[in-house]
Amino acid sequence: MHPVHVLRLCSVFEPLSVDGRSARFDPVGGMQNHTATLTRCLDAQGLAQTVVTSRLAGRRGPTPLGRSAVVHRTGLRVPRLRQLWALDALRVVLRRPARAVDVVHAHQGEDLATLPLARLAARRHRCPLVVTVHCSVGHTLTGRGPRTRLLRALGGWVERSALRRADAVVVLTDRTAAALAADGLRAEHVHTIPSGFDPALFAGRAADAFPGAGRPRIGYVGRLAPQKRADLLVEAFGRMRADAWLVVVGDGPDRERVHRLAAGLPRAHLTGFVEHSAVPAVLAALDVLVLPSAYEEMGSVLTEAMAAGLPVVASDVGGIPEVVRDGVTGLLVPPGDVGALAAALDRLAADADLRAGLSAGARARADGYSWPRLAARVAAVYAGVREGPAFGLAA
Repeated sequence: MHPVHVLRLCSVFEPLSVDGRSARFDPVGGMQNHTATLTRCLDAQGLAQTVVTSRLAGRRGPTPLGRSAVVHRTGLRVPRLRQLWALDALRVVLRRPARAVDVVHAHQGEDLATLPLARLAARRHRCPLVVTVHCSVGHTLTGRGPRTRLLRALGGWVERSALRRADAVVVLTDRTAAALAADGLRAEHVHTIPSGFDPALFAGRAADAFPGAGRPRIGYVGRLAPQKRADLLVEAFGRMRADAWLVVVGDGPDRERVHRLAAGLPRAHLTGFVEHSAVPAVLAALDVLVLPSAYEEMGSVLTEAMAAGLPVVASDVGGIPEVVRDGVTGLLVPPGDVGALAAALDRLAADADLRAGLSAGARARADGYSWPRLAARVAAVYAGVREGPAFGLAA
């Protein structure tokens, strides 16, 4: 029997090589790591996979991954025209492969091109369509700019239309599952499978990533993008009364603003992009992780923080409360409230026993977010759509 062959469509995937140019083009974030780690885990479990994604700053063409996966990078090497990757991807998606496609799996973020491409691919290969919603543009996205308004209006319609025709929908949080059920999707056909962490990356001990910084260390790790509001962390750190060090690790469109705000602060250590394989060492060198997002489907760095036994202070928004249990694994604060954020940081910085208790709570919950386990649940969704009736709207 031939292994199941999955055609995975995603607007972003980890770059071929991480260098300064690719980091500035599109800093690697949660969706890139999610799609890549899922692909690796399913490859280890014996599934065959063809991944079609945008080239970003890398070269165009196919490259092998693992034992039997192939990643096709398509599109133009121009950031402003990145969504044209889907037009270039048609040549890969529509051709008849040597091995028949059994399932099309689309990963939906803020890119409007992925879902129509996935629906076309499922019709072409006459196979079920599975969609993972990484960011629901109809339910999660916030903001007032013209781009956000367009995404909510046009993208929300594209999203609803595609999800109604998908054979199964995977979401990262129960909050999104409830929102989609309210839109008419049958609840039993929406599967909550969160992002996770790769246990292999967290094995063993690493040298101190910030030997020049004192303790306690309050850190941010991730993309410096407007939705993440790392600038609020810098402002809150400046209001703290307790002694602490600030560590900011990441790159993105908000880098200049964040670095400018931190320029006059003592005990601040800011660095640029690091490879995902280096994130466990970065987390291990911190005492508190902060995620002050304005909106967040889930926040994959939160599961990695749990694996590192790291207490978290995060915005009480989106799917974050499903990962961060207030008073158990971390502290939740109202989004955008700098005063509340500063108070929570003061509380943790001054109380080593509280940090230790939250750390123990985080480690206790981490096993449920192990990627090999989560990948097995995704494989079970594939089996379900291949064996069962088509999923869709409630009657």
